[in-house]
Amino acid sequence: MFRSLRRALCAVAAALLLPLGAQTAHSAQAAEAAAGAGYWHTSGRQILDEAGQSVRIAGINWFGFETGNHVVHGLWSRDYKSMIDQMRSLGYNTIRIPFSDDIFKSGTVPDSIDFSSGKNADLQGLNSLQILDKIVAYAGQDGLKVILDRHRPDAGGQSALWYTSAVPESTWIANLRALATRYLGQDTVVGIDLHNEPHDPACWGCGDTTRDWRLAAQRAGNAVLAVNPELLIFVEGVQTYNGVSGWWGGNLMGVADHPVQLNVANRVVYSAHDYATSVAQQSWFSDPGFPANMPGVWDKYWGYIFKQNIAPVWVGEFGTTLQSTVDQRWLAALVDYLRPTSTYGSDSFHWTFWSWNPNSGDTGGILKDDWQTVDTVKDGYLASVKAPGFPAGGGGPGDPGDPGGGTAACTAAYTVSSDWGGGFNAEVKVTNTGTTAISSWKVTWTWSGSQRVTSMWNASYTQSGSTVTASNASHNGSVAAGGSASFGFGGAPGGGGAPSVSCTAA
Repeated sequence: MFRSLRRALCAVAAALLLPLGAQTAHSAQAAEAAAGAGYWHTSGRQILDEAGQSVRIAGINWFGFETGNHVVHGLWSRDYKSMIDQMRSLGYNTIRIPFSDDIFKSGTVPDSIDFSSGKNADLQGLNSLQILDKIVAYAGQDGLKVILDRHRPDAGGQSALWYTSAVPESTWIANLRALATRYLGQDTVVGIDLHNEPHDPACWGCGDTTRDWRLAAQRAGNAVLAVNPELLIFVEGVQTYNGVSGWWGGNLMGVADHPVQLNVANRVVYSAHDYATSVAQQSWFSDPGFPANMPGVWDKYWGYIFKQNIAPVWVGEFGTTLQSTVDQRWLAALVDYLRPTSTYGSDSFHWTFWSWNPNSGDTGGILKDDWQTVDTVKDGYLASVKAPGFPAGGGGPGDPGDPGGGTAACTAAYTVSSDWGGGFNAEVKVTNTGTTAISSWKVTWTWSGSQRVTSMWNASYTQSGSTVTASNASHNGSVAAGGSASFGFGGAPGGGGAPSVSCTAA
């Protein structure tokens, strides 16, 4: 974030807005459904899996390990597995997990974890790194990949440079190598984001080894690859290059003249951060041509790297409360710029949205303050750039994706999340109540009034008279036994009472 400290405040409710509708799945997306196995590498602007198939990172940030809790947030409310299941059900295929170097200290103890009623039972007595192991393992079983983000040198706050007096460069590199060693052979962890949001006085290409982030990224990247040459190395930008300033970590203009050069080829992914006015004001938001001016802004700072086929570009953070019209228009423009999956498949920008957590004070999250309910408006904006999940990692019987031999069954719960008379938003949660994983589901309901669906995300639908049938999207049809998937929609006129809903599974 473009600030010194991440604020853990209650999220402000997003303004009512009909979300952008999900685009219909295209054959390009369907063809990539099985892509993503193994470790990944780059080829020009694309990321390829071990078989050479292109993949798209379409994920979410889940923070907390970098804070004084020393563990992902929300475990005071829910079981970690249920949140990872929910991420997958919403169509996120990658988790970016921020951490600080504090988690490597022997005396670090994670706190604010609820163990009541069986929640998080297998985390009891573990330290932060051991809990990270559990999260990585379960994410892999669920078919999600993980990017580890060295977010801060300590829990006290963000640092401009990659080192401080208390955490020197040698410690930074040693801890990155320790992570690469810890997850060697576990291809759920596909890469490491070396340092979050370098900013002034950090420079790019200036040659001063105490400030030149590009040279530091090469030193750290080579150290990581010496341990595991299969990892991707994610390198963020700086704040200012040749007198032109932007977001912290969002300025990659220097790549054109000073690219990162590592000892292992095809491992660099450049990462930009971009935010809206709920984080800070920038000159481009008040441009008379806004938001039509934004593609040119993004091209200048980081988009050219993708468009000139230099390397893949990953927007590692972007987010907003969506309170202002400017922010709403910004997010719609950025999502369009990132290239819809239905049109471009994986030949697209990569991304992880900030954040899963509702307690990011200047953006809020995909979850609302109860750590359970999905902000369907915000999530709806991202529908067109979500992408297929990845093959599940290995595991024993009963792991997600294990077809087993039981009965396929499901139920559905319909909830109206907002209703302003002329229209409404609703969410439907599909739960696998059978004894085996299901590969697809279909939900049907009949309204008693004249309501019609105006847009739907994370599912496709048909409507005949007052009867609606919604079917899973390509990314959320697979649901483990006991797991759930969700979709949302907008309708008009007002929603009235919730109808009875039936669910069928296969």
